Amino acid sequence: MTTQAANPKVPALLVLEDGRVFHGRSFGAEGETFGEIVFNTGMTGYQETLTDPSYHRQIVAMTAPHIGNTGVNDDDPESGRIWVAGYVVREPARIPSNWRSQRTLDEELRRQGVVGIAMSGTRALTRHLRDRGAMRAGISTTETDPAALLERVLASPGMAGADLAAEVTTARPYVVRPPEGVATRFTVAAVDLGIKAMTPQRLAERGCEVHVLPADSTAEDILALDTDGVFFSNGPGDPATADGPVAAMRGVLEAGKPLFGICFGNQVLGRALGLGTYKLRFGHRGVNQPVQDVHTKRVHITSHNHGFAVDAPTDGPFDTPYGRAEVSHVDLNDGVVEGLRLLDRPAFSVQYHPEAAAGPHDAAELFDAFCDLMAERKGAVSVRAAG
Repeated sequence: MTTQAANPKVPALLVLEDGRVFHGRSFGAEGETFGEIVFNTGMTGYQETLTDPSYHRQIVAMTAPHIGNTGVNDDDPESGRIWVAGYVVREPARIPSNWRSQRTLDEELRRQGVVGIAMSGTRALTRHLRDRGAMRAGISTTETDPAALLERVLASPGMAGADLAAEVTTARPYVVRPPEGVATRFTVAAVDLGIKAMTPQRLAERGCEVHVLPADSTAEDILALDTDGVFFSNGPGDPATADGPVAAMRGVLEAGKPLFGICFGNQVLGRALGLGTYKLRFGHRGVNQPVQDVHTKRVHITSHNHGFAVDAPTDGPFDTPYGRAEVSHVDLNDGVVEGLRLLDRPAFSVQYHPEAAAGPHDAAELFDAFCDLMAERKGAVSVRAAG
């Protein structure tokens, strides 16, 4: 294992679209990159964050002061590559210390061409984004003039209106089967809008054979598999552009299939029900968001990564084209809608990540709830068939 650290002699520049400038040193690949800058409050799980497709076209700033302490391995990635557009840290680890480490984080960023910056002002940056909101930004190790870099930042695309699921989805269907010793109880069609590897694994652990499908799959494609349930994954971009997945979900709802969505899938369900979505000021990104179940009043500490939310009434059930629905969960920090549940059909969704990669395991029971829906549906079908 090598321990080559980032070159502290190469200066780097971070410029936000409102003109705020930060200076630091190169971390990772040298060059220039642009994206929407956001912050993540997780103290661990940086490898899962980097490889989460939901971060596509975003520059991620970590609020934890030390990043890279455990190095990088080939077991924890949530996809086949790093998706972040750029990376901002305060103090990179000079030497990783973990028995599973195979290379340094700096080496991995360089290997995948990800431009980053190490700087002392990550706290000031986070406070600025909390006040002004997420915005476009650029990192450069080649440009020394902030005004020139700002011009290129202002010419870069924003996240509002961005249709990105097609850029991160699988090119072809594949199957994740239960591990050895676990019997297959259900089959699930999972629409990949930017799915993390741990999600089908969590389903497979519960006896689900998961058929992962591309983001452009239609309702006909999904229903042709005749699975016991349908799952819509997390993913990047603006849900207002997701007309294809919304149409597919409506077809699944019409068919009465048990349905479960997370993150982007929650926003797609909201749109399928006729609700609107909106962009949050700075979003929820980290592994410490308190979410409350509105019925049980239980509070779960949850893993989040989203910059958009569903606009839904929180004062009780409301009517949709598929019967009554209700808000099932809310964020205790700001009241944002964190879950939806249909009352007349077997469908529900949450805005957070119950697969907990990385993150707490409080919400893992949601996969069990999905399996319960499929079991109930199979029982109902068999009873009708017998009658």
